[in-house]
Amino acid sequence: MGTISASSATLHSSSLRTSLPSVPGGGTGSTVPMGGLRTLVVQQTSLERPRETWSKKMDFLLSVIGYAVDLGNVWRFPYICYQNGGGAFLLPYLLMAVFGGVPLFYMELALGQFHRSGCISIWKHICPIFKGIGFAICIIALYIAFYYNTIMAWALYYLLSSFRPTLPWTTCTNSWNTANCNRYMSSDHNVSWSNSSTSPAEEFYTRQVLQVHLSPGLHQLGSVSWQLALCLLFIFTIVYFSIWKGVKMSGKVVWVTATFPYLVLLVLLIRGATLPGAWRGVVFYLKPDWEKLLSTTVWIDAAAQIFFSLGPGFGVLLAFASYNPFHNNCYKDALLTSSVNCLTSFLSGFVIFTVLGYMAEMRQQDVDAVAKDAGPSLLFIIYAEAIANMPAATFFAIIFFLMIIMLGLDSTFAGLEGVITAMLDEFPHILVKRREWFVFGLVCVCYLGALSTLTYGGAFVVKLFEEYATGPAVITVVLLEVIAVSWFYGTNRFCNDIQVMLGFYPGFFWKVCWVAICPCFLLFIIISFLAFPPEVRLFDYHYPPWTTVLGYCIGVSSFICVPAYMVYHLLNARGTFKQVLICRILPVDAHTLTLATHFYWHILHHTCFQI
Repeated sequence: MGTISASSATLHSSSLRTSLPSVPGGGTGSTVPMGGLRTLVVQQTSLERPRETWSKKMDFLLSVIGYAVDLGNVWRFPYICYQNGGGAFLLPYLLMAVFGGVPLFYMELALGQFHRSGCISIWKHICPIFKGIGFAICIIALYIAFYYNTIMAWALYYLLSSFRPTLPWTTCTNSWNTANCNRYMSSDHNVSWSNSSTSPAEEFYTRQVLQVHLSPGLHQLGSVSWQLALCLLFIFTIVYFSIWKGVKMSGKVVWVTATFPYLVLLVLLIRGATLPGAWRGVVFYLKPDWEKLLSTTVWIDAAAQIFFSLGPGFGVLLAFASYNPFHNNCYKDALLTSSVNCLTSFLSGFVIFTVLGYMAEMRQQDVDAVAKDAGPSLLFIIYAEAIANMPAATFFAIIFFLMIIMLGLDSTFAGLEGVITAMLDEFPHILVKRREWFVFGLVCVCYLGALSTLTYGGAFVVKLFEEYATGPAVITVVLLEVIAVSWFYGTNRFCNDIQVMLGFYPGFFWKVCWVAICPCFLLFIIISFLAFPPEVRLFDYHYPPWTTVLGYCIGVSSFICVPAYMVYHLLNARGTFKQVLICRILPVDAHTLTLATHFYWHILHHTCFQI
């Protein structure tokens, strides 16, 4: 019996045994008689170095939860919920989660754990011609790092400004205030509020933190704010020393960064529930408006919210799962972590709207007049102003903005780890022994790329990146990923992989979701985005048409990696077009085994049956 050592392919069990007729003659292994023929055992030995693993299962779970639960859970879900029918919105949200978000979440965890690879090198095991998806994911992750961490820099500025008896966004006597500033505290009952009035919290955010009044728009961003530059430098310093050694280090850090926000949310929920008028906010948050379910906008928002909340397609779930033991039950992990994510979003709504109800009671306005802003403004203006009106305002301000920083750090750890894992797996001989230097270079690139968001018009850049650079591109990339796994690699093969790994075969529901429902789910979001492009504006600045073109160019710059790599791969391969296409669609493992099979059958034909 002969033995083949195929180091070019990768297996995740100790060996691969394929029953084939054997060449007569001795060998180093054993043979099994099969009617007059003997069984050839094709065994693969792996020459790869042992892969790093999580120190504890809880490190992995907290890392995934910390990645999925981010700033969007705190401000975007509550706003989207009340805007689209309150309690009625939970129906489309849950349907989109069950049939779209969770199956994609489960699929990525299973892929990463089985193939133990990052988002680039994993494609040689699935469908090599789609390898450009991995490069596109890495570029998208860089774009996110360019603007996402700037929001944490704003929160750090607020945190440092909170260490004083009187919070600076409560008075109108500061150097940055204007004549329109109107102090609107709960103790001021004789204040006249007009349409031109601005709160001190709003002026602190726009004129002191962002200094957006010094920039006319994207065509003239202005200078870099040195205060924000130092804040962001501190943020990236924390990020570097948390991820430079790998998941064993970051897995310890998330015990603080992933759990502390829940403690703060609980404290703020209890405090908010005791405020006068809190019930008005809760009623406004959950009051069902069933008629809105007839609007396609509600379903679009639900699909987009669950997708970006769970976060498949960013390479993070693949990377995190690749450090798991091979037989870890990622099915339970997917259900647990996705459920925690959705429940956290729902809980955040109570935290936000109890305070908004209090603000409405204090201002003698309707809740919808107070909660008119989505995005960071809801946190940095409305919620900051509400905190300033509470007893022990300094304490609540400190823990609130510390929570915002913690939420952002988890997602940043995860996003950069997705890129690091992908590059180290793709270029192991160059980067594995130089991980610290590679991470340092990556963090420096992210910091330099974020400088445009630290200018006086940096908030305009953040909004542009958020709307165009990541959303449509990553949804398109995930659509191609699902198609490649379900239709090219094959759902049956993927389900067999899961059975080998977990000991049970995925049910019919999961197969239908992966083959049909998830692609339709993603296609629905893409078509909706193209049919109803968002009207982008920030404060009083309406983005001109040329910025839309710029935004689409930034988004396409990442997605273009997919067709570009396909063309490059096909042009540089030898053989007929049909041979090349088949070779590039087949996984490397399957292709290698197919060649071995054909080789031994050829020997069999010319030896065994000639005797």
